Amino acid sequence: MTRLLIAASAFALAAPAYADTLYTNVNGLQADAEGNLKRFSALLVDDDGKVIATFEKGRIQMRADNVVNMEGAHMLPGLIDAHGHVMSLGMAALRLDLVGTTSIEEFQQRLADYAAANPDLPWILGRGWNQELFDDPRFPTAADLDAVVSDRPVWLGRIDGHAAVGNSKAMEIAGITADTEAPEGGAIERLADGRPAGVFVDAAEGLVTKFIPEPDAPMFDRALAAAQEFALSEGLTGVADMGTTVDDWLAMRRAGDEGTLNLRIMSYAAGTDPALKIAGNRPTPWLYDGKLRMAGVKLYADGALGSRGAYLKAPYHDADTQGLLFQSAEDLLTQARTVSPAFQLAIHAIGDGANDQVLDVLETLGGDDRRWRIEHVQILDPADLPRLAAANIVASMQPVHQTSDWKMAEKRLGPDRLGAAYAWRSLDDSGAVLAFGSDFPVEHPDPFVGLKVAVSREDADGEPEGGWIADEKVSLGTALAGFTVGAAYAGLAEQHFGSLTAGRYADFIIVDRDISAIPTENIAETKVLATYVGGKEVYRAED
Repeated sequence: MTRLLIAASAFALAAPAYADTLYTNVNGLQADAEGNLKRFSALLVDDDGKVIATFEKGRIQMRADNVVNMEGAHMLPGLIDAHGHVMSLGMAALRLDLVGTTSIEEFQQRLADYAAANPDLPWILGRGWNQELFDDPRFPTAADLDAVVSDRPVWLGRIDGHAAVGNSKAMEIAGITADTEAPEGGAIERLADGRPAGVFVDAAEGLVTKFIPEPDAPMFDRALAAAQEFALSEGLTGVADMGTTVDDWLAMRRAGDEGTLNLRIMSYAAGTDPALKIAGNRPTPWLYDGKLRMAGVKLYADGALGSRGAYLKAPYHDADTQGLLFQSAEDLLTQARTVSPAFQLAIHAIGDGANDQVLDVLETLGGDDRRWRIEHVQILDPADLPRLAAANIVASMQPVHQTSDWKMAEKRLGPDRLGAAYAWRSLDDSGAVLAFGSDFPVEHPDPFVGLKVAVSREDADGEPEGGWIADEKVSLGTALAGFTVGAAYAGLAEQHFGSLTAGRYADFIIVDRDISAIPTENIAETKVLATYVGGKEVYRAED
């Protein structure tokens, strides 16, 4: 094909479809798998939306059908969240948002406002509260909810998804009484007289949630659209969806069939049963030009640290419990073997006891380049830390959890058990692959907050000054790799996307600053101006 060099000014011009396009005058930055930062000044994309080449300044050696002068725009590869919950993010956008509430009173006010604005909802559903942020850091109770809404059932999830509080109407519908026992792997918070207080932890949530009406297909479609729009606006072009249900998958397929799926989704089924129902006995192929694939299964070993559901090797520093181990090592191994001959495993483990159990299971399974994943890896016994690299296990971690958790983690563990807590640098130095994400909607999906936290270990208020356990900071290159090539590698997708290299899809974003040339604290303020997936513009910020 004859190549014509056509000048096109202003990066506001969208790239023409089905023609090779050269983006010039770019301030481009990406990281390789080793965390080295690489700069480029031009990007050449082919007719199929894949990268032909990037060029260093002054070294453009090819011509194209179309040339877009980006006028010095700051370009990054599309960022990937290695651990998110796509449909939960979308559903949360349609439900009561309790993120950031700092008191029971504020919690109640948001509930009252939402109930008044949605008088026809049969159940009031929401999520996002975190009692550790309350001025009185106690769990909310059914009585707190009853004081605001007593005539309709209310069910509100904690921010980590490992606990929820319901009002008396919800407990009445579920038949919960003082005699109700918590199932294995769960707990029921109780009042002094033994009656349920309203808070249900981990497996105990199912005592109530089974009575909540299921959303219909149009609701799933709305939720997916909302999640996708939100993610793309934050600069995310891909996500590992941790816990895809059959209904989730059907919504993703409907969007793909309709040509409205723009976010790349690496799907991990919500357990063995959905995996077998959706994909049969092997991972699906890549669908919709690399937009959707189910290759893995999400399993659980324990709960969360904040609700004391994370399983520890020794009792909590602030409570006489070791947390909740969801199943024996033998049962977890049996469950893993049900799907592991074909599917990749991603196992949630937060406490050092749960991580030890999961390491035992994955080491027993073995296998060459299976890329077993441990999700969160928040608290490790220092003696267990080298085991991940030795077994080629990916450390799928969420930097923002550290800044949300550090004060709580000190309470839960005490000062002497933090030697391998949120240990990004130590794991990287050991040779383990880091895949970074946010665990949205547990945390906000903004990846630039995650990048800032990874290199500073300071929260939004700059605390603690110098960073919490500062030796565990990573370089900007390592952090950027965790949100790009590392996340793609963890999802068995590095040959398709995750870097702007030849043959990969041209997923990239335009941002308002050079994140390598500004103070660390300003990285979190980065704004996404435009997002491209496969060379196609799918989001542009309003002027």
